[in-house]
Amino acid sequence: MNLVKQRKSSKSIQKGALVVLLILSVISSLFFVNHNASFYDETIAEVTQTKLLQKEQVTDEFQNRDTIYHQELTAKILNGNKKGRIIQLQHTYTASGGFDDAYHEGNKLFVKKNAENQFDITGMKRDHLLLGVVWLLILILIFVGRKQGVLSLLSLVINMGIIAWVIQSYTNWDDYLIPLCMLGCVLFTVISLTLVNGWNEKTFTAILATLVGTFISFGIAVFVLWLTKENGMRYEELQFITRPYKTLFFAGLLVASLGAVMDIAITMSSSLFGLYEKNPHISIKQLAKSGREIGKDIMGPMTNILFFVYVSGSIPMMMLFFKNHATFTYTLSTNLTLEIVRALVGGIGIVLTIPISLFIVLFFIKRKQVKQ
Repeated sequence: MNLVKQRKSSKSIQKGALVVLLILSVISSLFFVNHNASFYDETIAEVTQTKLLQKEQVTDEFQNRDTIYHQELTAKILNGNKKGRIIQLQHTYTASGGFDDAYHEGNKLFVKKNAENQFDITGMKRDHLLLGVVWLLILILIFVGRKQGVLSLLSLVINMGIIAWVIQSYTNWDDYLIPLCMLGCVLFTVISLTLVNGWNEKTFTAILATLVGTFISFGIAVFVLWLTKENGMRYEELQFITRPYKTLFFAGLLVASLGAVMDIAITMSSSLFGLYEKNPHISIKQLAKSGREIGKDIMGPMTNILFFVYVSGSIPMMMLFFKNHATFTYTLSTNLTLEIVRALVGGIGIVLTIPISLFIVLFFIKRKQVKQ
């Protein structure tokens, strides 16, 4: 009895120590990014005072109205050989804020000397905001998911490293982006599912279903686009890239469909294996029926989620087109073509993965029942 109490007490102490360590890490890292100006090569100045000099109303040829503001900023240089110097900055911004921001006291700005020996603003220092959002994600994952949250975070970090490796490799091997992305998809799937669920039959079936569903849906997309000669596809948003934009689109298509397919595969695998573990004598027919019901329940919501995720990114650009009197057809065809294709390919992957997962899971469960 005393041994059990000692173990519980030891676990409580360990948890408390981890919480304290986590809190100290958050505080120290946020303190560092708020006082790290000396580590930057660019000159950083902190705004100490703002003054509105003038504002004016403007209207364009399509009767779109905006307000232009002219600011004078007083700032203190925080690094370099001019550290501590007080400078004056001129800044112009708009109420719409499409390409500019209003600056306030406490903002830290990157500044650079111009030909007239004055300072111009080149950007805003936002690393403290970025770190705050990252810590928020980490804390939510840890406190909600506990061990699984930590493992999910670890898989996320590893996957980000794989993406960075794929992109870096593409800069050296121009003709191998699609094979590199295929390899990346295999690594994403194996690492993510194994870390979160451990290595077992449930994980293996989910990995197999994910890869089969992803590659089949990608193959269907490539075949259909080849068959239709890509008529109606609008690649304007990709043509500023100095690489083959079609190759980049297809690579993105492959990786984008992976996430939704993986979610479907692990849901089907976990649910059916869960039913089997509760009742090892359940018939394959009953499992198949349950699997079809589960697939019906998740197919609709996941397909809609994909559509909303992809289309939502185009809303600001569509509003810009509409406000400049572009026609409805032209606006949709220019901004939504690629997004709709991505959503359709993801939807095909979702629908195909349900029967694929069901078949693979039932195959392994039936094999286990035969061995019994």
